[in-house]
Amino acid sequence: MILETNTPIHLSNVSVKLGQTQVHKDVSFSINQGEIVTIMGPSGSGKTVLLKLMIGFMKATTGSVTVFGSNIADMTLEELEEVRSQIGMLFQGGALFDSLTVYENVAYSLRERFHYDEEKIAAIVYEKLSLVGLEKIESKHPSELSGGQRKRVGLARALASNPKVMLFDEPTTGLDPTSVRLIDDLIIYLKRDYGITSIIVTHDMGSAKRVSDRWILINNGHIVADGEANNLIKSNSIVSNFVNGNWDE
Repeated sequence: MILETNTPIHLSNVSVKLGQTQVHKDVSFSINQGEIVTIMGPSGSGKTVLLKLMIGFMKATTGSVTVFGSNIADMTLEELEEVRSQIGMLFQGGALFDSLTVYENVAYSLRERFHYDEEKIAAIVYEKLSLVGLEKIESKHPSELSGGQRKRVGLARALASNPKVMLFDEPTTGLDPTSVRLIDDLIIYLKRDYGITSIIVTHDMGSAKRVSDRWILINNGHIVADGEANNLIKSNSIVSNFVNGNWDE
């Protein structure tokens, strides 16, 4: 069940163990409605694991992950699919189907999840492609697109179901500065004009400074800093050292 809540995502004492590796231990935080939160940390610190917990692709070993007011571990498959329809995810590589056109990629989730007729699907596809600034490329295949265009098509597909929450896994990795700025501007726009909550995993500190309301820094399975982005840079030496490349694990 999708409940109206000011904290669409809440993790409480979450631990994750994969085999013999303790990825997270007693991690707790809430994401507030309309926030842009960037999760940072060294490579291998389990940032993407947190995104997978939020969308139900992984389960916590202990603790609880509450999404839209309900514990995700207690959901039926039908309830989980309903939740996923309200959470968009932009994967690191865009995760487009190479054999499908741009149009078919964006339409894919609509056909899988909803009982829309083709006229409505077409209207949504063109609306979302226009939103990300990619009109008139619907007949192209992913191989014909630049890296930045593929990311934006992936974003259009994620937005097709009008999600309340967006998860971004390294959205600007490998992109040129102009494409990075376009993605950053879109994330800000989604908050400003649609009230979408965004949770971002990134190593791009320039992008993180530009878009974030809040930063969460994780290391060795724990949260070591959590707060308003600009304040943390100034007041937290751990965050300052990480951002400036002086990280000492």
